[in-house]
Amino acid sequence: MHNYIIKRLLLIPLTLLGILLINFAIIQLAPGGPVEYMLAQYKGINTSTTGNINSGMPNLNEQKYQGAKGVPDDLVKELKKQFGFDKPIHKRFIKMLNHYIHFDFGKSYYKDKTVLELIKERLPVSISLGLWSSLIIYLIAIPLGIKKARKDGEEFDMISSFIIFIGSAIPVFLFAVLLIVLFAGGTYFQLFPLKGLTSDGWENFTLWQKIGDYFWHITLPTICIVIGGIASLTMLTKNSFMDELSKQYVLTARAKGLSENRILYHHVFRNAMMIIIAGLPSLLVKILFTGSLLIEIIFSLNGIGLLGYEAIITRDYPVIFGSLYIFALLGLILKLISDITYSLVDPRINFEKI
Repeated sequence: MHNYIIKRLLLIPLTLLGILLINFAIIQLAPGGPVEYMLAQYKGINTSTTGNINSGMPNLNEQKYQGAKGVPDDLVKELKKQFGFDKPIHKRFIKMLNHYIHFDFGKSYYKDKTVLELIKERLPVSISLGLWSSLIIYLIAIPLGIKKARKDGEEFDMISSFIIFIGSAIPVFLFAVLLIVLFAGGTYFQLFPLKGLTSDGWENFTLWQKIGDYFWHITLPTICIVIGGIASLTMLTKNSFMDELSKQYVLTARAKGLSENRILYHHVFRNAMMIIIAGLPSLLVKILFTGSLLIEIIFSLNGIGLLGYEAIITRDYPVIFGSLYIFALLGLILKLISDITYSLVDPRINFEKI
Protein backbone atom coordinates (compact mmCIF):
# COMPACT_ATOMS: atom_id res chain seq x y z
CA MET A 1 0.00 0.00 0.00
CA HIS A 2 2.89 2.36 0.70
CA ASN A 3 4.17 2.05 -2.87
CA TYR A 4 0.69 2.71 -4.23
CA ILE A 5 0.34 5.86 -2.12
CA ILE A 6 3.74 7.13 -3.27
CA LYS A 7 2.83 6.52 -6.93
CA ARG A 8 -0.49 8.32 -6.54
CA LEU A 9 1.18 11.28 -4.82
CA LEU A 10 3.73 11.52 -7.63
CA LEU A 11 0.95 11.47 -10.22
CA ILE A 12 -0.91 14.38 -8.61
CA PRO A 13 1.38 17.14 -10.03
CA LEU A 14 1.21 15.60 -13.53
CA THR A 15 -2.58 15.33 -13.33
CA LEU A 16 -2.89 18.94 -12.19
CA LEU A 17 -0.63 20.03 -15.04
CA GLY A 18 -2.81 18.22 -17.55
CA ILE A 19 -6.01 19.69 -16.12
CA LEU A 20 -4.64 23.24 -16.17
CA LEU A 21 -3.16 22.85 -19.66
CA ILE A 22 -6.40 21.57 -21.17
CA ASN A 23 -8.54 24.23 -19.51
CA PHE A 24 -6.05 26.99 -20.33
CA ALA A 25 -6.17 25.96 -24.00
CA ILE A 26 -9.98 25.89 -23.99
CA ILE A 27 -10.12 29.35 -22.45
CA GLN A 28 -7.84 30.71 -25.19
CA LEU A 29 -10.13 29.30 -27.87
CA ALA A 30 -13.35 30.46 -26.22
CA PRO A 31 -14.78 33.76 -27.47
CA GLY A 32 -14.63 36.75 -25.18
CA GLY A 33 -12.38 37.50 -22.25
CA PRO A 34 -11.78 40.04 -19.49
CA VAL A 35 -10.67 42.68 -22.00
CA GLU A 36 -13.88 42.27 -23.99
CA TYR A 37 -15.87 42.28 -20.76
CA MET A 38 -14.36 45.60 -19.68
CA LEU A 39 -14.94 47.06 -23.15
CA ALA A 40 -18.55 45.92 -22.94
CA GLN A 41 -18.86 47.80 -19.67
CA TYR A 42 -17.17 50.80 -21.29
CA LYS A 43 -19.73 50.76 -24.10
CA GLY A 44 -22.64 50.23 -21.69
CA ILE A 45 -23.52 46.74 -22.97
CA ASN A 46 -25.38 44.65 -20.36
CA THR A 47 -23.83 41.17 -20.11
CA SER A 48 -25.10 40.20 -16.67
CA THR A 49 -28.08 38.20 -17.85
CA THR A 50 -26.73 36.33 -20.86
CA GLY A 51 -23.00 36.29 -20.28
CA ASN A 52 -22.56 37.20 -23.98
CA ILE A 53 -19.76 39.72 -23.98
CA ASN A 54 -19.17 39.52 -27.73
CA SER A 55 -22.49 40.89 -28.92
CA GLY A 56 -21.81 44.30 -30.36
CA MET A 57 -18.17 44.19 -29.30
CA PRO A 58 -15.14 44.75 -31.51
CA ASN A 59 -12.82 41.99 -32.60
CA LEU A 60 -9.56 42.77 -30.83
CA ASN A 61 -7.58 41.34 -33.72
CA GLU A 62 -9.04 43.80 -36.19
CA GLN A 63 -7.79 47.31 -35.47
CA LYS A 64 -9.99 48.92 -38.15
CA TYR A 65 -13.07 47.37 -36.61
CA GLN A 66 -12.10 48.82 -33.25
CA GLY A 67 -12.03 52.32 -34.66
CA ALA A 68 -15.36 51.76 -36.39
CA LYS A 69 -16.89 50.80 -33.09
CA GLY A 70 -15.49 53.84 -31.34
CA VAL A 71 -13.15 51.98 -28.98
CA PRO A 72 -9.86 53.87 -28.49
CA ASP A 73 -6.79 51.83 -29.38
CA ASP A 74 -4.98 53.13 -26.30
CA LEU A 75 -7.74 51.78 -24.07
CA VAL A 76 -7.50 48.32 -25.63
CA LYS A 77 -3.72 48.28 -25.24
CA GLU A 78 -3.95 49.44 -21.63
CA LEU A 79 -6.50 46.75 -20.78
CA LYS A 80 -4.40 44.06 -22.44
CA LYS A 81 -1.40 45.14 -20.38
CA GLN A 82 -3.46 45.31 -17.19
CA PHE A 83 -4.72 41.75 -17.61
CA GLY A 84 -1.38 40.42 -18.88
CA PHE A 85 -2.59 39.67 -22.41
CA ASP A 86 0.25 41.67 -23.96
CA LYS A 87 2.50 38.61 -23.41
CA PRO A 88 2.59 35.41 -25.52
CA ILE A 89 0.32 32.54 -24.47
CA HIS A 90 3.14 30.19 -23.44
CA LYS A 91 4.73 32.83 -21.20
CA ARG A 92 1.40 33.48 -19.49
CA PHE A 93 0.91 29.75 -18.87
CA ILE A 94 4.45 29.27 -17.49
CA LYS A 95 4.01 32.30 -15.22
CA MET A 96 0.72 30.92 -13.95
CA LEU A 97 2.28 27.54 -13.19
CA ASN A 98 5.17 29.17 -11.33
CA HIS A 99 2.75 31.09 -9.13
CA TYR A 100 0.47 28.10 -8.56
CA ILE A 101 3.34 25.95 -7.36
CA HIS A 102 3.71 28.45 -4.50
CA PHE A 103 -0.10 28.64 -4.05
CA ASP A 104 -0.11 32.22 -5.28
CA PHE A 105 -3.34 32.52 -7.28
CA GLY A 106 -3.30 36.27 -7.67
CA LYS A 107 -6.15 38.72 -7.23
CA SER A 108 -9.56 38.81 -8.79
CA TYR A 109 -9.82 41.09 -11.81
CA TYR A 110 -12.92 42.81 -10.49
CA LYS A 111 -12.89 42.35 -6.71
CA ASP A 112 -10.26 43.88 -4.48
CA LYS A 113 -9.45 40.50 -2.93
CA THR A 114 -7.10 37.63 -3.63
CA VAL A 115 -8.46 34.35 -4.95
CA LEU A 116 -7.65 32.62 -1.66
CA GLU A 117 -9.54 35.30 0.28
CA LEU A 118 -12.59 34.86 -1.94
CA ILE A 119 -12.50 31.07 -1.60
CA LYS A 120 -12.00 31.30 2.16
CA GLU A 121 -14.95 33.68 2.34
CA ARG A 122 -17.28 31.51 0.25
CA LEU A 123 -16.13 28.01 1.26
CA PRO A 124 -18.01 27.82 4.61
CA VAL A 125 -21.34 28.13 2.78
CA SER A 126 -20.57 25.24 0.41
CA ILE A 127 -19.10 23.13 3.21
CA SER A 128 -22.19 23.78 5.30
CA LEU A 129 -24.50 22.65 2.50
CA GLY A 130 -22.31 19.67 1.66
CA LEU A 131 -21.88 18.35 5.19
CA TRP A 132 -25.53 18.61 6.21
CA SER A 133 -26.69 17.16 2.90
CA SER A 134 -24.22 14.26 3.12
CA LEU A 135 -25.21 13.52 6.72
CA ILE A 136 -28.93 13.47 5.94
CA ILE A 137 -28.43 11.45 2.73
CA TYR A 138 -26.49 8.77 4.62
CA LEU A 139 -28.95 8.73 7.54
CA ILE A 140 -31.87 8.16 5.16
CA ALA A 141 -30.35 6.17 2.30
CA ILE A 142 -28.49 3.49 4.25
CA PRO A 143 -31.41 2.34 6.48
CA LEU A 144 -33.75 2.60 3.48
CA GLY A 145 -31.40 0.58 1.29
CA ILE A 146 -31.05 -2.12 3.96
CA LYS A 147 -34.81 -2.37 4.38
CA LYS A 148 -35.28 -2.58 0.61
CA ALA A 149 -32.73 -5.41 0.48
CA ARG A 150 -34.58 -7.32 3.20
CA LYS A 151 -37.94 -6.80 1.47
CA ASP A 152 -36.73 -7.24 -2.10
CA GLY A 153 -39.63 -7.71 -4.50
CA GLU A 154 -42.25 -6.90 -1.88
CA GLU A 155 -44.71 -4.00 -1.94
CA PHE A 156 -42.50 -1.71 0.17
CA ASP A 157 -39.55 -2.25 -2.18
CA MET A 158 -41.56 -1.49 -5.33
CA ILE A 159 -43.29 1.60 -3.92
CA SER A 160 -40.10 3.07 -2.49
CA SER A 161 -38.24 2.37 -5.74
CA PHE A 162 -40.94 4.18 -7.71
CA ILE A 163 -40.75 7.22 -5.43
CA ILE A 164 -36.93 7.25 -5.49
CA PHE A 165 -36.74 7.02 -9.28
CA ILE A 166 -39.31 9.79 -9.71
CA GLY A 167 -37.34 11.98 -7.33
CA SER A 168 -34.03 11.30 -9.08
CA ALA A 169 -35.54 11.93 -12.53
CA ILE A 170 -36.72 15.44 -11.71
CA PRO A 171 -33.93 18.06 -11.96
CA VAL A 172 -32.83 19.56 -8.66
CA PHE A 173 -33.53 23.11 -9.77
CA LEU A 174 -37.20 22.21 -10.38
CA PHE A 175 -37.47 21.01 -6.79
CA ALA A 176 -35.90 24.30 -5.72
CA VAL A 177 -38.43 26.33 -7.70
CA LEU A 178 -41.29 24.18 -6.38
CA LEU A 179 -40.19 24.63 -2.77
CA ILE A 180 -39.84 28.39 -3.28
CA VAL A 181 -43.32 28.60 -4.78
CA LEU A 182 -44.85 26.52 -1.97
CA PHE A 183 -42.92 27.58 1.13
CA ALA A 184 -40.84 30.71 0.46
CA GLY A 185 -43.51 33.24 -0.39
CA GLY A 186 -43.72 32.38 -4.07
CA THR A 187 -47.49 31.78 -4.14
CA TYR A 188 -48.73 29.91 -1.09
CA PHE A 189 -46.83 30.01 2.21
CA GLN A 190 -43.95 32.13 3.45
CA LEU A 191 -42.48 29.73 5.99
CA PHE A 192 -38.82 29.99 4.93
CA PRO A 193 -36.58 32.82 3.67
CA LEU A 194 -35.98 33.13 -0.05
CA LYS A 195 -32.23 33.75 -0.05
CA GLY A 196 -29.07 33.89 2.03
CA LEU A 197 -27.95 31.91 5.07
CA THR A 198 -28.57 34.57 7.71
CA SER A 199 -31.09 37.29 8.43
CA ASP A 200 -30.39 41.00 8.70
CA GLY A 201 -28.93 41.88 12.09
CA TRP A 202 -27.65 38.33 12.60
CA GLU A 203 -24.60 39.67 14.44
CA ASN A 204 -26.83 40.98 17.23
CA PHE A 205 -28.69 37.69 17.78
CA THR A 206 -28.15 35.48 20.79
CA LEU A 207 -26.41 32.14 20.28
CA TRP A 208 -29.66 30.17 20.11
CA GLN A 209 -31.22 32.75 17.81
CA LYS A 210 -28.21 32.45 15.48
CA ILE A 211 -28.48 28.65 15.42
CA GLY A 212 -32.22 28.76 14.77
CA ASP A 213 -31.84 31.41 12.06
CA TYR A 214 -29.09 29.40 10.36
CA PHE A 215 -31.17 26.20 10.19
CA TRP A 216 -34.20 28.23 9.10
CA HIS A 217 -32.27 29.50 6.08
CA ILE A 218 -30.51 26.26 5.17
CA THR A 219 -33.59 23.99 5.27
CA LEU A 220 -34.86 24.41 1.71
CA PRO A 221 -31.44 24.28 -0.03
CA THR A 222 -30.52 21.17 1.94
CA ILE A 223 -33.81 19.44 1.08
CA CYS A 224 -33.17 20.06 -2.62
CA ILE A 225 -29.69 18.54 -2.52
CA VAL A 226 -30.87 15.56 -0.44
CA ILE A 227 -33.67 14.78 -2.88
CA GLY A 228 -31.22 14.86 -5.75
CA GLY A 229 -28.59 12.67 -4.07
CA ILE A 230 -30.51 10.08 -2.09
CA ALA A 231 -31.46 7.75 -4.97
CA SER A 232 -28.01 6.54 -6.01
CA LEU A 233 -26.84 5.80 -2.46
CA THR A 234 -30.07 3.98 -1.59
CA MET A 235 -29.81 1.67 -4.59
CA LEU A 236 -26.07 1.19 -4.02
CA THR A 237 -26.79 0.15 -0.43
CA LYS A 238 -29.56 -2.21 -1.48
CA ASN A 239 -27.50 -3.89 -4.20
CA SER A 240 -24.49 -4.21 -1.91
CA PHE A 241 -26.55 -5.93 0.81
CA MET A 242 -28.37 -8.10 -1.72
CA ASP A 243 -25.04 -9.30 -3.06
CA GLU A 244 -23.81 -10.19 0.43
CA LEU A 245 -27.06 -11.87 1.46
CA SER A 246 -26.71 -14.33 -1.42
CA LYS A 247 -23.24 -15.52 -0.39
CA GLN A 248 -22.41 -18.87 1.20
CA TYR A 249 -21.44 -17.55 4.64
CA VAL A 250 -24.96 -16.10 5.07
CA LEU A 251 -26.53 -19.43 4.17
CA THR A 252 -24.21 -21.13 6.66
CA ALA A 253 -25.14 -18.66 9.40
CA ARG A 254 -28.83 -19.26 8.76
CA ALA A 255 -28.28 -23.02 8.89
CA LYS A 256 -26.73 -22.57 12.33
CA GLY A 257 -29.94 -20.92 13.52
CA LEU A 258 -28.70 -17.33 13.84
CA SER A 259 -31.38 -14.65 13.75
CA GLU A 260 -31.77 -12.48 10.67
CA ASN A 261 -30.82 -9.34 12.62
CA ARG A 262 -27.64 -10.94 13.93
CA ILE A 263 -26.70 -12.15 10.44
CA LEU A 264 -27.46 -8.76 8.94
CA TYR A 265 -25.74 -6.50 11.46
CA HIS A 266 -22.89 -8.74 12.71
CA HIS A 267 -21.86 -10.47 9.49
CA VAL A 268 -23.29 -8.77 6.41
CA PHE A 269 -23.10 -5.14 7.49
CA ARG A 270 -19.34 -4.74 7.48
CA ASN A 271 -18.83 -6.39 4.10
CA ALA A 272 -21.75 -4.59 2.47
CA MET A 273 -20.70 -1.17 3.79
CA MET A 274 -17.21 -1.32 2.27
CA ILE A 275 -18.14 0.21 -1.05
CA ILE A 276 -20.38 2.79 0.64
CA ILE A 277 -17.71 3.94 3.09
CA ALA A 278 -15.10 4.07 0.36
CA GLY A 279 -17.35 6.29 -1.74
CA LEU A 280 -17.85 8.93 0.97
CA PRO A 281 -14.93 11.19 -0.05
CA SER A 282 -16.05 11.26 -3.68
CA LEU A 283 -19.61 11.97 -2.56
CA LEU A 284 -18.37 14.95 -0.56
CA VAL A 285 -16.51 16.29 -3.60
CA LYS A 286 -19.62 15.93 -5.73
CA ILE A 287 -21.89 17.66 -3.23
CA LEU A 288 -19.43 20.40 -2.25
CA PHE A 289 -18.29 21.48 -5.68
CA THR A 290 -20.88 20.41 -8.23
CA GLY A 291 -24.18 19.43 -6.71
CA SER A 292 -24.83 22.75 -4.97
CA LEU A 293 -24.07 25.06 -7.93
CA LEU A 294 -27.66 25.57 -9.09
CA ILE A 295 -28.93 25.61 -5.51
CA GLU A 296 -26.51 28.41 -4.58
CA ILE A 297 -27.59 30.41 -7.62
CA ILE A 298 -31.33 29.90 -7.05
CA PHE A 299 -31.20 30.65 -3.31
CA SER A 300 -28.54 33.40 -3.68
CA LEU A 301 -26.09 31.65 -1.38
CA ASN A 302 -22.57 33.06 -1.54
CA GLY A 303 -20.81 29.72 -1.89
CA ILE A 304 -18.16 28.29 -4.15
CA GLY A 305 -20.67 27.40 -6.86
CA LEU A 306 -21.96 30.96 -7.14
CA LEU A 307 -18.39 32.29 -7.06
CA GLY A 308 -17.44 30.07 -10.00
CA TYR A 309 -20.55 31.06 -11.92
CA GLU A 310 -19.83 34.76 -11.43
CA ALA A 311 -16.20 34.25 -12.45
CA ILE A 312 -17.22 32.51 -15.69
CA ILE A 313 -19.77 35.21 -16.56
CA THR A 314 -17.24 38.01 -15.99
CA ARG A 315 -14.25 36.04 -17.37
CA ASP A 316 -12.42 36.44 -14.07
CA TYR A 317 -9.56 34.10 -15.01
CA PRO A 318 -7.61 34.17 -11.71
CA VAL A 319 -10.73 33.00 -9.85
CA ILE A 320 -11.57 30.39 -12.51
CA PHE A 321 -8.11 28.82 -12.65
CA GLY A 322 -7.38 29.25 -8.93
CA SER A 323 -10.62 27.51 -7.98
CA LEU A 324 -10.00 24.80 -10.57
CA TYR A 325 -6.51 24.15 -9.21
CA ILE A 326 -7.60 23.97 -5.57
CA PHE A 327 -10.63 21.76 -6.19
CA ALA A 328 -8.76 19.45 -8.55
CA LEU A 329 -6.03 19.04 -5.93
CA LEU A 330 -8.61 18.44 -3.22
CA GLY A 331 -10.46 15.94 -5.41
CA LEU A 332 -7.28 13.97 -6.13
CA ILE A 333 -6.38 13.87 -2.44
CA LEU A 334 -9.89 12.75 -1.45
CA LYS A 335 -9.79 10.06 -4.13
CA LEU A 336 -6.56 8.75 -2.62
CA ILE A 337 -8.16 8.84 0.84
CA SER A 338 -11.09 6.89 -0.61
CA ASP A 339 -8.72 4.15 -1.83
CA ILE A 340 -6.94 4.04 1.52
CA THR A 341 -10.29 3.80 3.32
CA TYR A 342 -11.32 0.96 1.04
CA SER A 343 -8.10 -0.89 1.87
CA LEU A 344 -8.56 -0.36 5.62
CA VAL A 345 -12.14 -1.61 5.56
CA ASP A 346 -11.20 -4.68 3.54
CA PRO A 347 -7.53 -5.71 3.92
CA ARG A 348 -8.01 -8.26 1.13
CA ILE A 349 -7.99 -5.42 -1.43
CA ASN A 350 -4.49 -4.91 -2.78
CA PHE A 351 -3.82 -1.71 -4.70
CA GLU A 352 -0.16 -2.59 -5.21
CA LYS A 353 -1.09 -4.50 -8.36
CA ILE A 354 -2.68 -1.43 -9.91
